[in-house]
Amino acid sequence: MARSPSSLPLRLTKVDTPAPDHWYLAEADMCFFLGEYTTGGGYQFSPTNQLIWNLKKRVDLRGRPEWHHKERAIQEVAATLRAALQKLLDRITFVPIPPSKAKDHPLYDDRMTQVCKAVRPRPPADVRELIVQRVSTPAAHESQKHPTPQDIAALYEVDIPLAHSPPGDVICIVDDVLTTGAHFVAAQSLLKRQFPKTPVIGVFVARRIGKEGT
Repeated sequence: MARSPSSLPLRLTKVDTPAPDHWYLAEADMCFFLGEYTTGGGYQFSPTNQLIWNLKKRVDLRGRPEWHHKERAIQEVAATLRAALQKLLDRITFVPIPPSKAKDHPLYDDRMTQVCKAVRPRPPADVRELIVQRVSTPAAHESQKHPTPQDIAALYEVDIPLAHSPPGDVICIVDDVLTTGAHFVAAQSLLKRQFPKTPVIGVFVARRIGKEGT
């Protein structure tokens, strides 16, 4: 068996639905994950926790010694997705979930777009920021409130010029951590309206799980 290019498994695992930990996902939703992020465990709890913490490092740390951990995490995740999806790369349109900050915000972080583009730089994979968040909000992991898919969809819009070209055989929504599933459901609803005949799936670097006994 080939070695994983990172601490993550090489294979994607399907999320069983309905899922108590990801309660907004419906039975028909097709979502997959690589690793498991243990909430409340801190970055030292597991290699996956550390990878996610590095991936989420704030952009105002750019230029500091710790910044290379974020850049390395982006490359690790991209390499693992490349290995897991290698036979499908010509058929997929990657759509990164937009970050919590709008593009005009100084803390705008396009880490998931960078991950998607690094999956296959040459020839470039079909990566499109089809879903745009119009206004900035607190990051989900920094907020105690769990927004609903309707709350999130109200902040999203489709980048119509990018939608003029038909997508691949499958639209793949990509995000770092699957929590409630609200962001996926919101993005999926917009994309299905725009491309009703194209299947939409979700791929996550990790899904959130609770520490044992919590």
